[in-house]
Amino acid sequence: MEVKHDYKVKLFEDLGFVRKKCKKCGQYFWTLDDDRETCGDSPCDVYTFIGNPITKKKYTYNEMVKEFLNFFAENGHTPIKRYPVTARRWRDDILLTIASIAVFQPWVTKGIVEPIANPLVIAQPCIRLNDIDNVGRTGRHMTCFTMGGHHAFNKEDDFKYWTDKTVELCFNFMKKLGIDEKSLTFIESWWEGGGNAGPCYEVITHGVELATLVFMQYEKVGNDYKEIPLKIVDTGYGIERFVWASQGTPTAYDAVFGDIVEKLKENAGIEDIDDRILAKITEVAGLMDIEDVGDLKILRKRVADKIGMDVEELNKLISPLENIYAIGDHTRCLAFMFGDGIVPSNVKDGYLARLVLRKTLRYMEKAGLTLSLKDIIQMQLENLKDLYPELLEMEDYIMEIVEVEEKKYIQTLNRGRGIVERLVKSKNEIGLDDLIELYDSHGLPPEVVEDIAKEIGQKTKKEVKINIPDNFYTIVAERHEQKKEETKDKKEELPDVDVPETELLFYKNPKQKGFEAKILKIVDNYVILDKTLFYPEGGGQKYDVGFINDKEVVEVQKKNNIVYHKLKDVSGLKEGDVVKGVINWENRERLMRNHTATHIINASCQMVLGKHVWQAGSNVEVDKARLDITHYERISREELKEIERIANEIVLKGIPIKSTFMNRNEAEQKYGFRIYQGGVVPGNVLRIVEIEGVDIEACGGTHCENTSEVGFIKILRTERIQDGVERIEYTSGINSVEEIQKMEDTLIESSEILGIPPEMLPKTVKRFFDEWKEQRKIIEELQKKIGELKKYELMNKFEEVGNYKVLVEKVEGNPKEMLNIADNLAVDNAIVVLLNDNGNILCKRGENVNMDMVELIRYVAKGGGREHLAQGKYGDEFETIKNKVIEFVKSK
Repeated sequence: MEVKHDYKVKLFEDLGFVRKKCKKCGQYFWTLDDDRETCGDSPCDVYTFIGNPITKKKYTYNEMVKEFLNFFAENGHTPIKRYPVTARRWRDDILLTIASIAVFQPWVTKGIVEPIANPLVIAQPCIRLNDIDNVGRTGRHMTCFTMGGHHAFNKEDDFKYWTDKTVELCFNFMKKLGIDEKSLTFIESWWEGGGNAGPCYEVITHGVELATLVFMQYEKVGNDYKEIPLKIVDTGYGIERFVWASQGTPTAYDAVFGDIVEKLKENAGIEDIDDRILAKITEVAGLMDIEDVGDLKILRKRVADKIGMDVEELNKLISPLENIYAIGDHTRCLAFMFGDGIVPSNVKDGYLARLVLRKTLRYMEKAGLTLSLKDIIQMQLENLKDLYPELLEMEDYIMEIVEVEEKKYIQTLNRGRGIVERLVKSKNEIGLDDLIELYDSHGLPPEVVEDIAKEIGQKTKKEVKINIPDNFYTIVAERHEQKKEETKDKKEELPDVDVPETELLFYKNPKQKGFEAKILKIVDNYVILDKTLFYPEGGGQKYDVGFINDKEVVEVQKKNNIVYHKLKDVSGLKEGDVVKGVINWENRERLMRNHTATHIINASCQMVLGKHVWQAGSNVEVDKARLDITHYERISREELKEIERIANEIVLKGIPIKSTFMNRNEAEQKYGFRIYQGGVVPGNVLRIVEIEGVDIEACGGTHCENTSEVGFIKILRTERIQDGVERIEYTSGINSVEEIQKMEDTLIESSEILGIPPEMLPKTVKRFFDEWKEQRKIIEELQKKIGELKKYELMNKFEEVGNYKVLVEKVEGNPKEMLNIADNLAVDNAIVVLLNDNGNILCKRGENVNMDMVELIRYVAKGGGREHLAQGKYGDEFETIKNKVIEFVKSK
C-alpha cells in the first residue's frame, strides 16, 4: 500500500507554525521562527545551550523524572511503575530493555493483552550498549538512560488520541519547562523497528533532540506496509538530555551525575579542565555521527584544530577525565543491572553485565582511582534511592557480586598471560577475530592483550602487530545483545488438525483419575478428544500416561491448545466414539509432588542465597526433578543443607496451594515479574500458583493442594552447568525414601567391606587415604629409579639417523612409567619413541632437537601434546612404526 501522512497538526495551524525545508540536510520541519533556515538538529545546527541553560530552572535527574511524570499525570495519563532493565523477565526476543515501548511488546502492541492503563506515562530506565565505546568521549552518549514515554493505544471503538494531542502535549511540556517556543522545531521523519512502522516527529531545540513522537500504525511486510488495527502513540523523551539542557553543563555526565564525577576527579587527582575545551569537544561531537572506527580520532583532531592545540597534548589532557565520565556512566548502568537481579556470566544479559563491569575496572586502573568499584556503585545507589528504593534493597547482593567479579577478573588476567604467550609465538599479527575470541572465551580485554604482547615482544625481540578498533566493545556487545535462538531437542512434528480446542479437566478436578470423552480426530497414532485429564508435556513437567479404553497412552503433547494423545495402538477406535480415559495416578502424584517441590526449592534458594536467584530452567520427571538457578558461585554444603531444611519446614507447615486464573496485567501489578520464574508465559490469562507467604508463579503444571502432600524433599546433588547457573537435583515423597535407602545401602556396604561401623567410615577412609598417598610417593620414587636403571639397558640401542640419535623401543609399563624412562634418555640430540603392549605411544626429544613431536606422533600414530613431548595410541605393527619414525626423521 502507498503510505501518505499529513504532518500538519492542529497546534501548527492554531499557533502559526510554518513548514520549511532545511537548507543543509533537505528535511522538512515545522517552526514558529519565520527566519529559521535550518532544521535545528545537529549537524545542521550547533549546541547553543552549553553555558546557556534553556529552562526556567536547573533540574536534577530526580527532579526531571518527577516533573515529566507529574505533567502527564495532570494531563490524563496514569503513571505506571518502571519495568526491570532485563527484558528477559517478560519477553524472550531481546535481553535488555532498550526503550519504553519494549515494556509493552509483544503482548500489548499485538493486541493480545490490554494495556495496564490507557493512556499511560512511564519513566523507563533503559540500557543500550551499541555506543559503549563512545561513552565519556562525546559528552552525550550513555549506556544507561531514562526514556520518558507517554503512550496511547487506540482501537476503533476506543480511540484515545493521535497526532494532534501528542504534539500539543509535547509542546506544552516544553513550555512548562520554560523552553523558548521559537527555538523548537518538529522535524518530519519516519520510524521503523520490530516489524512496525509509522510517521514521527523529532523534537529539537538549541541543536539537541529532546524527544521523538512516533505514530505506530503499520506492519512492515517485505517492502510493503500493512495497516494495523491498533494505532499506538509511542513517544520517547530523553530525560537525561532535558537535565543537561536545563543545566547547560559542558557534558551530559556533569549534569546527571556531576557530584560523583567531582568525587572521582578528586580521588584520581585530576585537575579541572577549561569548560570551553569540554564544550568544544561536545559541540564538535554533536556535529558528527560517531559510529565508525576512525570517528573518535577524527573528532579529537577537529577539536584540537579548533582550539589550537596539538592532538597528543589534547589526548593527555582529556583522556583521564573521559575515563572518569565513563566510570560514572558504567557504574550507574551496573547499579540498575545488578539491582534488577542480573547475575554476571558468559551468556545472555549476564555476559553484557560482565562486559560493562570489566570495562569499568579497566577505566579505574587507567584513572588510578583508590576508591573501589563498590564505593562508586554505593554512591550511585544513594543518588537513585529516592526514585528507585528497590535498588537499595539489593545492596548486599550488589556489593557481594562486585567483590566476586573483581576476584574473577584478576584470576582471568593471571591466566591470560600464558594464553597470549602461546598466541604471540604462533602469529605475527593479532587481528580483530583473535581479540574477540580472547575476550569471549578467556575474558581478556584487548588492552591487556596488547600490554602482554608488547612485554613479550621486548623480551623476545619479536614484534607482533595489534590493532584495537575504537569500537571494539561495541562490536562485542552487538554480537551478544540480541538474544540468540536457543536450540532445543527436536520432537516429532505434530500433525495439523481442524478441531476445537481441548477442554482441560485436570485444572477443574486435579484429583480426578478417570473421565469420558468423545474422539474428535485420529491421525496416525494420535487421538484427539474433546476433553482430557491427561496433562500434556509443558512448563518443564513430563506428560501423564495411562489408558484410553484398553489402549496404552505413551505420550501426551499440546499444539495450538489442542491435546494430542499418542497411543501404542489405535485399532478399534474411530472418530465419534465416546471413550473412557484413566490416568496412571501414582505417576501423576509423583509428578505433582516433584513439581510443587520445584516451587518450594526455588523459594528456599531465594531465602538462603538472595533475591538475585532466578529460575533458569527446570525439568520435572516421575522419579526426580531438577532446577537451574542463577547464582554467582558454587552453592556451599552449608547453604545446601539450609535450603533443604527450609524446604522441608515449608512442607511440614501444611500450607494450602491455590491455583487461580488471572488477567495478565492484574497478576503483574499484584505480584510483579517474579511470577515468570518458569520463563515467558504467553497470552492474556495466566494461571497463578500460590504457596501463601512462600512462592507465587505463573505455572500451567499440576500441583499438590497442600505442601504436606509433597512429603520429604531430599536434595541429591548440585553442579555448575555454566558460569552463573547452578543445577540442583532433588526428589520428593516416596522417591526421597528410595534415594535415602540407596545412600544407606552404599554406606552399609562400604562399612562392611572395611569391617567397621558406619560412624567410623570418615576416620577410617581418611587414614587409608593418607596411607595410600604415602605409598604412592614411594611407588613414584621406585618408578623413577626403574626409569634410571632402564636407561642403561636401552642407551646402547640408539641408532644414528642424520644428525640425531633415535631410539624406537617397546617397553613394559604404563604411560607415566614410560615418561620416566623417556626423561632419562631424551637428552641433547636424542629422539625417543616408546611403545607398550596396551597401545600407548610416547615421543620425546632432547633439548638440541629442532623437530615437533606432535608432527611425529601424528605421522606414525594418533595423538597430541607439545613440541617437545607427545603421547597417543598406535595401531600398526612395531616394525612399521619404527620404519615410519626413521623415515620422518630423515625427511627433516
